[in-house]
Amino acid sequence: MTTPDEEFDRFKQFDEFDEIDEIDQIDQNEEFNEIDEQDAPRGEHGENDETGEDEEKKDFGHVPVLLEEVIQFLAIHRNGIYVDATQGLAGHSLEIAKRLGPDGHLIGFDKDPLAQEQAKRRLQAAEVKGDWPRITQHHASFAEIAERCESGSLDGIIADLGVSSLQLDDAARGFSFQVEGPLDMRMNPHSELTAEQVVNRLDEESLADVIYEFGEERRSRRIARAIVRARPIRSTKQLAEIVSAELRSMNSQGKPPRIHPATLTFQGIRIYVNRELEDLKTLIEAATKVLKPGGRLVVISFHSLEDRQVKEAMREGAKQGVYKLLTKKPMIAQIEEIRRNRRARSAKLRAAEKIEVQAVVPGGKPWRQQR
Repeated sequence: MTTPDEEFDRFKQFDEFDEIDEIDQIDQNEEFNEIDEQDAPRGEHGENDETGEDEEKKDFGHVPVLLEEVIQFLAIHRNGIYVDATQGLAGHSLEIAKRLGPDGHLIGFDKDPLAQEQAKRRLQAAEVKGDWPRITQHHASFAEIAERCESGSLDGIIADLGVSSLQLDDAARGFSFQVEGPLDMRMNPHSELTAEQVVNRLDEESLADVIYEFGEERRSRRIARAIVRARPIRSTKQLAEIVSAELRSMNSQGKPPRIHPATLTFQGIRIYVNRELEDLKTLIEAATKVLKPGGRLVVISFHSLEDRQVKEAMREGAKQGVYKLLTKKPMIAQIEEIRRNRRARSAKLRAAEKIEVQAVVPGGKPWRQQR
């Protein structure tokens, strides 16, 4: 019989960026394991060996996912106004800024003040005098985009959803089930609700609902019962061990798990703590107002809950004549990118362009109306 510490160490092989549900995880992995490198799905232009990603990883520990595809679908206009809704360490922001020129404007949103400070330093270090856009940073959720950006003012929005490597790598932030840390999980360290409060204060039924709804964990009732029995729970490692032990007892066939047993539970709690799906819904709704005609919305998601919400909203917008879909199916990373950056394995990019609607005025003459 293995001890809890031995069991915890056994699962260190798993990647915490596998935020998608178990079915998607298996499908995605099998697809990339079976296809030949030449048959790998790719964007129109393929990989760009001059993106400097190795240098970025060395200096900042961060490689932006699907960078070339983001730039391709944003179709950046020099002197335009663009929003990086999840600025993080400025991986996408930097490439946008390089293309805007002195009359352009880059606006960054992020809940995490530490990430924004690093993004600020990175953008300042890369500044090209005389050919650099105005840059504004908002320490805020992208859900506030309609309050901080004028209606019909934006040429493009990029949102790279989910938890960042900066947050996962800092044990004190409490996102990781791989290392010992406090149960925190707040993207904005100044917000009130923490993972510890969720784990220790919610009643069993509510806790199970959180794990099921936001983690898509089918065994949420058993997990919630085990968590309630083990209270108080103070650390990420303790929570991971409780979940792992409960799911191990349910695995009568002894099959090795495809993802860490605590992955979906941690995902569900994190999404709930940070109101991620509510904020995403608000962003998507606001995008139709703040984008100008021809403006583009590009979203990268990492699990099925996010992707489903983005897909349905864009398709509904297309039916209503608000959007033209630029990606009928999501773009996924090429084999080469996945080898360099494992986080890219589960990334899905969708894009849409806001369109003008041709209305007919009395007399039968068409005129252009902005939605």
